[in-house]
Formats: sequence, structure tokens, C-alpha cells
Amino acid sequence: MTLMPSSEDLVRVRLGIAYDGTAFSGWAKQPALRTVQGVLEEALDTIYHRHGPAPMLVVAGRTDAGVHATGQVAHLDLTPAQAARVAPAALARRINGVLGSTSDVVVTSSAPADEHFDARFAATWRRYEYRLADASTERNPLERTFTAAYTGALDVSLMHDAAQSLLGLRDFASFCKPREGATTIRSLQSFTWHRDDEGVLVSRLQADAFCHSMVRALVGACVAVGEGRFDTVGLVSLSDALERTSAFKVMPARGLILREVGYPEGSGLADRAAQTRAKRA
Repeated sequence: MTLMPSSEDLVRVRLGIAYDGTAFSGWAKQPALRTVQGVLEEALDTIYHRHGPAPMLVVAGRTDAGVHATGQVAHLDLTPAQAARVAPAALARRINGVLGSTSDVVVTSSAPADEHFDARFAATWRRYEYRLADASTERNPLERTFTAAYTGALDVSLMHDAAQSLLGLRDFASFCKPREGATTIRSLQSFTWHRDDEGVLVSRLQADAFCHSMVRALVGACVAVGEGRFDTVGLVSLSDALERTSAFKVMPARGLILREVGYPEGSGLADRAAQTRAKRA
């Protein structure tokens, strides 16, 4: 009988991942659906199928169907035999070789990680970007898969002011799809709006974590302010009500991109992971 290696023997590997979410049913593996996790774990199975069970991925943020990423982070644990088969530093190249040169998911980096590194629970913040073309934006068909469209004209200054009113630690129940047993309390660290050089409205949001549909709901609320349907005072009142509302729409997934995930250094990894697990238990 072959004994499984203990956790002390496993080699933890950190992956950087980018993907075009258009053709994926989100990150999380689901039966009969194409997902980012499913595609990557199939590639890992191809690489390691002769060296034990394929490693499973733990991700920083489980993005929804159609959401993109340039800065997604995941970790996996390799047995000694698997690590000898493909070194952690070479794993990105091997996975990309299996996926092919035209793949809509790419592993941008791979490296050995501290044993306390946890892609999900050790993260201190996630940063997203939302791109939106309104009536005053010159449409670029090459950007249609990662820029949402809005037919009216929007006031970006009002949208930015509205975003500032939502900063801080609060209950974001008005902007989250409820999940049984899950908290909707988050710390929204930054939330800005501006137009880029092509006239596209770009929002950048950073929080310790985001609950389900929170980013797209926050963007939708600012769009409602930008089109004049209600003002910042009304937005704060909707937020304080702590219940979902039809006063604004949740924006399409195609405009949303996970840009970066932040982690503490050194010994802070274990402390952060323990703190997050305790908060979410």
C-alpha cells in the first residue's frame, strides 16, 4: 500500500493566472460546464497523471461567469514525486504548453510558496476594475469582450462622488446576493471613477474581500447616480437599508476584471489566514 505524504512533505506552489472569462462559466469547477478551475486542473492531471492524484487549486477569488482576470492567484500542493517531475518554477511553462498558444487562460507565473501561504485566506485585499462605454465613448470593437456598453450619457464626476460615499467598513447587504451563513460586512478601501484617454469610464475598487455580485452591484448603483435617477444621499440611504433593491441594475460581467490580489509578507501570512478563517467561521 502506498502511503500518502504528510502535509510536511508537500511542496506549496503559488500561481499567477490571467483569463478571458467570456467562454467560461466562472472559476469554480462545475459538472458539464467549462470553468477556469476545470481547465487548469485538467492540464495538471495531464502533467502529473502518472505521479498520483492531480493537485487541486485554491483560488483567491472565485469569479463569476464572464468575469475576466489579469491578476488572479491560486495555490496548489505537490507531492515530492510531483515536484521532482516538474519543478514549481517551471510549472507555468508546462501548464501553458498543455493549454496551447491560443488558450483563453494563461498561467503567468509559478513559484514555491511559504507553507503558510493560502491564496484565499491569506489575502489582505482584492482589486477589481470595471470598464464601461457610454454614449459619448467612441466604440472599439476590439474591446467589446471586456468593456460593457451603456446607451445613455453618464456624469463621471457624480459617479466618483457617489463611490466615495460608500468607502469604509460597513454591511454591504444591499449590494450582495445573500448566501446562507455568509457575512456581508466588508471594508471597501478604495472606489474611484474616471474616463481614460479613449473616453471609457473606468472604475477601480479595492476591498479586503467582495461578496457575491458586490462589485457589479456597486457599479450599477453609481451608474444610476451618473444618469440622474438618484443622488449620493439617496445612494447612502439605499445602502443603509441593508436589503436588495430594484432601484439600480447589477451590471454585466463582461466589464469586470480582477486586476490584483495583495498578501502580507513573511510571518504575516499565517496570522492573516487564521484571522480570516476565524472571521468567516
